[in-house]
Amino acid sequence: AQLYLFCRFVDDLADGDLPHRKESLKDIRARLDGSSLPAGPEVEAFIKLAIANNIPLIAARELMDGMLKDQQPTAVLNEKELLRYCHAVAGTVGLMMCRVLNCEQARADSFAIDLGIAMQLTNISRDVLEDAKMGRRYIPASWIDLPASTIAEANVTNHQAVAEAVIRLLDLAETYYKSALLGIQLLPFRSRFSITVALRVYREIGRLLERQNLPWWQGRVFVGTQQKILLSLRSLIDLKPLVVPKHKLQLHKHLKGLAGIDSE
Repeated sequence: AQLYLFCRFVDDLADGDLPHRKESLKDIRARLDGSSLPAGPEVEAFIKLAIANNIPLIAARELMDGMLKDQQPTAVLNEKELLRYCHAVAGTVGLMMCRVLNCEQARADSFAIDLGIAMQLTNISRDVLEDAKMGRRYIPASWIDLPASTIAEANVTNHQAVAEAVIRLLDLAETYYKSALLGIQLLPFRSRFSITVALRVYREIGRLLERQNLPWWQGRVFVGTQQKILLSLRSLIDLKPLVVPKHKLQLHKHLKGLAGIDSE
């Protein structure tokens, strides 16, 4: 809950409409980098949490770098840039979660990063229209080179082209979900069920998009309560022990030098 409070705080700040939010994000980034100037109770509480749980502050700093990147018009160039952004704003959260959950398996970090990346790819798939209206296009130009302003118009002539790009996002997310689902076995047993439910519910957003023929121009889709209950029950099956294979290094080929990656 404490980690979530910090992540929610900086995310709301980054996506909010406060006039000096960029400066506030920079102040938080500086505090995480060792500045003596306080950056608010939420940040100070997180720093205490990080010290107590051995959370690598480099992960939090990279999270802030991702939030700062969102303060300007975004036009992702290629898949590498997309995955590095997903690592910054979500893979880092998975890495920090491993520490909070007292995971003793060092190799769990790689799978936790994969879960964060998968969830962020789902976010991007769900929020194509909303992001475009904010001047953000996370779909790589190498897939579809339309400016955010054009996507925001949701013109029928672009429906199919953007939908095909969303399919690629969801296919990419699925690769990371499959990896993350294996790695959940490396978490302490008491944490596996809740993380598995989170994975399956988020994954369902993408599957719902596909079942509805990818109507990105209609805005967000949501997983209903009944479906969440069914997915939660299904998650019980994932508690069955299994041997976790080595992490696929190919999944992190574009992430070299980032938090939690060099450990591979």
